[in-house]
Amino acid sequence: MIRSILLSAFLMSSGTIFSQNLKTVSYQDGSQKLNGLVTSNAGKKLPGVLILPAWKGIDDEAKTAAADLEKQGYIAFIADIYGEGNIPTDNASAAKTAGFYKKDYAAYQKRISLALEQLKKSGAVSDKIAVIGYCFGGTGALESARGKLPVVGVVSIHGSIGKDPSRPNEVISTKILVENPAEDKSVTPEDYNNLVKEMNEGKADWQIITYANSKHTFTDPKSADYNPVMAKRAWNHTLQLLKEILK
Repeated sequence: MIRSILLSAFLMSSGTIFSQNLKTVSYQDGSQKLNGLVTSNAGKKLPGVLILPAWKGIDDEAKTAAADLEKQGYIAFIADIYGEGNIPTDNASAAKTAGFYKKDYAAYQKRISLALEQLKKSGAVSDKIAVIGYCFGGTGALESARGKLPVVGVVSIHGSIGKDPSRPNEVISTKILVENPAEDKSVTPEDYNNLVKEMNEGKADWQIITYANSKHTFTDPKSADYNPVMAKRAWNHTLQLLKEILK
C-alpha cells in the first residue's frame, strides 16, 4: 500500500517536472491557433508518437507519457485539439467541447492530421508514426484509424469506442490496440460488440485488452479511479505494441 501511495505521489508530480523538457509548438487550423508540446529530442530522425489528451486538453498524464516515450527513443508530440482560447475549465465545458468533436468526427480527424504534420516536422520518420490517446483522446486514436490517417498503429486508452451506427464499417489497415477498463460505465456491451464487428468487417489487425477492477480513468494518478497495478500493465502493453510496429 505504501509503495502504491508513493508511486502515485511521484506520478502526480512528475508531469510538472517533465513538462520543463517539453517545448511549445504553435500551429494553425485556419485562423485558430493551436499549441502543442514536443519532446526535447525533436530534430532527430526517430520514430514518432502522437499523444491525444483527455477531454480537458493537455494534462499531466499526457506530459508524463511524452517524457517516458522520449526515454524509449521516440519523438512525442502532444496535440492541441481545442485550440487557444477554447480549453475547457470544468467537466461541463469539457463534455460539450469533446462532444462537438465526437459528433463532427471529420473536424476531429483534421485536428489530428494537423498535429501529425507537426510531429513529422519535428523529425519523426514519416512511415514510423503511431497515435495513442486517453479518454476523449482514445476516441481520437480510433478516429485516426477510421480516417485512414498515415499512421501504422493506434492505442485507445479507456477511450469512448462507440461510433454513429449510420457510419459504414470500412477496411482498416492500421494496427489497433484498445485498452478497456472492465468497469467503465461509459462503454456499453453494445459499444463493445459493435467495435468488434467493425474491426472484423474492416479486416483489421486488432486487440482489446480488458483490465479487471478498473473504472474509466484507471491510468490517471490524479483520478479516484486510478489503479496503479493495471495502469502499469496498460502502459507496458502500449510500449510493447509501439516497439513491435515502430522499431
